[in-house]
Amino acid sequence: MSSPGIENANQPDCAQVACESERRLFRMVIPKYPAFNVYSHIAKKTTALGPICVATSVSKMTGWDVEVIDENNYRFPGPLDEEGMPDHATLQEMRRADIVGFYGGLSCTIPRLIKVASFYKKVGAFTIGGGHHLEAMPEEALRGGLDVIVNGEGEIAISEIIKAWRSGSGMEKVTGIAYLKNDSVVSTEARAPMEEFEHLPLPDFGLLRFSRVKVFPISRIRGCGMNCEFCSVKGRARCARPERLIAQISYLVETHGAREFFIVDDQFAQDRDETVRFCGKLQEYEEQMGLRLFITVQIRLDCARDEELLKAMRGCGIGGLAVGIESPIDEELRAMGKHLKAAEMVELARTYNRHGFLVHGMFIFGYPMRPGMEFSMSAKERIKHFRKFFRKARLDTVQVMLPVPLPGTALRSRLEKDTRVLPESEIGWEYYDGNFPIIVPDPPLTPESIQKSILSLMRGFYRFRRIFGVTLHTLRFPLAMLPLVNLRVRWLKWYRHWRNEVIGSVGYFIIRRWRKVFKEGSFSEKLKRSYAKSEK
Repeated sequence: MSSPGIENANQPDCAQVACESERRLFRMVIPKYPAFNVYSHIAKKTTALGPICVATSVSKMTGWDVEVIDENNYRFPGPLDEEGMPDHATLQEMRRADIVGFYGGLSCTIPRLIKVASFYKKVGAFTIGGGHHLEAMPEEALRGGLDVIVNGEGEIAISEIIKAWRSGSGMEKVTGIAYLKNDSVVSTEARAPMEEFEHLPLPDFGLLRFSRVKVFPISRIRGCGMNCEFCSVKGRARCARPERLIAQISYLVETHGAREFFIVDDQFAQDRDETVRFCGKLQEYEEQMGLRLFITVQIRLDCARDEELLKAMRGCGIGGLAVGIESPIDEELRAMGKHLKAAEMVELARTYNRHGFLVHGMFIFGYPMRPGMEFSMSAKERIKHFRKFFRKARLDTVQVMLPVPLPGTALRSRLEKDTRVLPESEIGWEYYDGNFPIIVPDPPLTPESIQKSILSLMRGFYRFRRIFGVTLHTLRFPLAMLPLVNLRVRWLKWYRHWRNEVIGSVGYFIIRRWRKVFKEGSFSEKLKRSYAKSEK
């Protein structure tokens, strides 16, 4: 039996044929995180870049209006349902969307995605999804509410899909997609990754509805050549010219009043010489406009050795660095395929600190050893290693997560072979956000002990007493500016301490709320059942 959505694509209804000149609506949905998690706070200030790029491409098509609903950054007067979630039934009553796109890049949002997609499919909309999770696990979503899944980049594919849907010519000739036909998943010929980006329109954040963006995501580089076992971002880095990124920034500064940006490229300095050139051009733009931006990037730790790069970055307003340190334990680093040792990483992190960067360290607790690697350490000893590293490396903020065997990654393949991934019948996709144990860890660790460990580390770093630090540094501000020389240097030094205490205080309440939500939930019982099944 064919998918109803594909049948509709092949056989346009009478209204479609009669009203070819009528403007239609494409609605892009970014699904909400399950309940509350540690990302919820920042998600209210930003949005996902990929869905914006795809929606922008549709907005350039003749006859189409476009809107983006980011459920994680959704505000009054957006309609809400009885559960306090965005009310898609009311949105559909306000104006019917003919086609609805879904962002499926995060595994933890897949249950929500399927629920909303199912609703839209029932009311007659054509549904399209894309993202790493959907590419790796297409069948569940296709049977749950999606008509088509895009494999890879979507800016070009989306226009071809819409044209095929509108003409009724079928999807067989559209490359890089998957759909159901005769109750089986059909994948068309793979679409080559884009190499040129100049022809693409700049992302239009004005398409967001019921949202307010403070930190604007932007990008220049797609792909990542590091090939980490636990990461779903693969492939050779493909880079746009620095001028394109400057164009994105200048447009947002001049039309949206933007001042804060997050460059989402997995490795900011992969294209090193062009990255330095970008920094120089951005500094020139800021000087011409008489403003100072604050930009956060993701970067490798060993880039701290590149003095010219660091100077260029500081000169253009890059102040925040998100660094995948992963672990302070050498044995775990080897299991991840990392080539640095913990002692080296401490010195490199301190180099970033000395250059004035705010360093956000990202870690994985309890990474599973590869076959043939013998290593054993208690949770208590691991916690000591982590805390010592935090202190010595002088990290401004930290994020400690658990190993997540994401679909399509080498880590998941390895752990599935050893039956170490807890059953999805109990531990569903909603728990795949790094805050829940979803694998059988190496002994002597247990699922319960590794979860308690990351909570202990995060609570130890983000503490209630940091509220008093905010008051202290606020009162010290006049003294910190004396004597009245090198005021910018003095202000930056004061601001770093004050800002870290503020974030530490906010982090305390976020973690406290997460613990409350966790205790009220049913995960503990599900974990016991799934762990018992895995041991049989």
